[in-house]
Amino acid sequence: MSVPFPDPASDDGTEARLLAEAVPGDNAPALSVSQLSAAIKRTVEDGFARVRVRGELSGAKRAASGHFYAALKDDNALIDMVMWKGQAGRLAFRPEDGIEVIATGKLTTYPGRSKYQLVVDTLEVAGEGALMLLFEKLKARLGGEGLFDQTRKQPLPYLPQVIGVVTSPTGAVIRDILHRLADRCPTRVIVWPVLVQGEGAAAQVANAVRGFDALAPGGPVPRPDLVIVARGGGSIEDLWAFNEEVVVRAIADCRIPTISAVGHETDVTLADYVADVRAPTPTAAAEMAVPVRAELQAQLATWQGRMIGAANRQQALRSERLAALARHLPRREALYAPQRQRLDDNGERLDRAQRYRLGVVAERLATRSEALRPALLERRWDRDRAKLEGLGRLLDSLDPRALLSRGYAMVRDGEGAIVTTAAKARGAGHLRLQFADGEVPVAVSDGGQTLPPAAPKPARKQPPAAPGATGRGQGELF
Repeated sequence: MSVPFPDPASDDGTEARLLAEAVPGDNAPALSVSQLSAAIKRTVEDGFARVRVRGELSGAKRAASGHFYAALKDDNALIDMVMWKGQAGRLAFRPEDGIEVIATGKLTTYPGRSKYQLVVDTLEVAGEGALMLLFEKLKARLGGEGLFDQTRKQPLPYLPQVIGVVTSPTGAVIRDILHRLADRCPTRVIVWPVLVQGEGAAAQVANAVRGFDALAPGGPVPRPDLVIVARGGGSIEDLWAFNEEVVVRAIADCRIPTISAVGHETDVTLADYVADVRAPTPTAAAEMAVPVRAELQAQLATWQGRMIGAANRQQALRSERLAALARHLPRREALYAPQRQRLDDNGERLDRAQRYRLGVVAERLATRSEALRPALLERRWDRDRAKLEGLGRLLDSLDPRALLSRGYAMVRDGEGAIVTTAAKARGAGHLRLQFADGEVPVAVSDGGQTLPPAAPKPARKQPPAAPGATGRGQGELF
């Protein structure tokens, strides 16, 4: 089924045209989309340069760039809003869905989507009711993480040596704490000065708690044994810095026991929930921190008296027991008598053993001294002398020089080595003949020719004879 095109003639009698043509007398040329969007933007920004809008946050989110986006709505309308990174980083609270706020900024358009939005400079909670709603939301979220569980609480030290106080250095709070500590038990106090309300207060309180926790034991600044986070009373808005998530997490992470003393007894903050102990007032925090010195001294004196009395009673009781046991012991003389008799018996046995040992040694000495008499020594010397003389005669008979005196000669080569064969003599060339009265050099003939004699070499120096030796020495044999 086909649908016919409409009649090109319009309802007002003018004919629809396919091609746009300039109409005579028309002073409004066609605008581009960008031109129209820019005109709308100028109109909106000029007409709403500064506005304050109250509404409920919806779709709140913080982008990775740090910018904050959300929508403000009421029962009948909704408007987008954006808060740039610089302003969003200075927010005094964490915006969440459902919180009623008052946004201050300017209205502008976003041509990329043909939408208008509110660029917010400041964002505030709209009244104490909205602030309490934010408080409950934050409390529920952090409580769900277990930050307020009783199992995480640390016990307070009984007598801290150093107390760290996070508060304003000029307010009445620090004076009350110092005065109360001086009355009860003087203790060293380190004050970390911070703002306790207004912009930047939460960051300073959190940094102070983390700073105390980061101090090293034994360092130039002593590490506190206890930390008190304190502030005077005020409205929920004045105390809001102690409800900030950054403060709650800093107290939760602190390894030092903490006391929260923020506001008066009826004031409650999230710092009270997360701290190890909550004090109704700063003065009460000082009372919780230390005992009363006078009471402590009295208690110590009581304990000392009881300890001395117990020691005296124990000493008296043990003395009585010792005396009772001593009555059952035998007398000293009865204990010593057997030992004395045993000592006498052992002494006599020792004397007999010494006399016997001396007799055995004397007999052994007499037996061995017989072998050392002079007659026996002389016979041994004569026997050894005769043996030595026989060896001397044998040495003389083996001396080759004794043969030289009977017409024999000893043949040596030019190096002085003894020649024992004719072949070695012919090959030597020059020989030395050793006779009993001297040495004669000769030359060995080769092919009927007589070689000239070699120059005589000086005779080797003979070693001196040993003292007391008779005849020729044995060393001359070689």
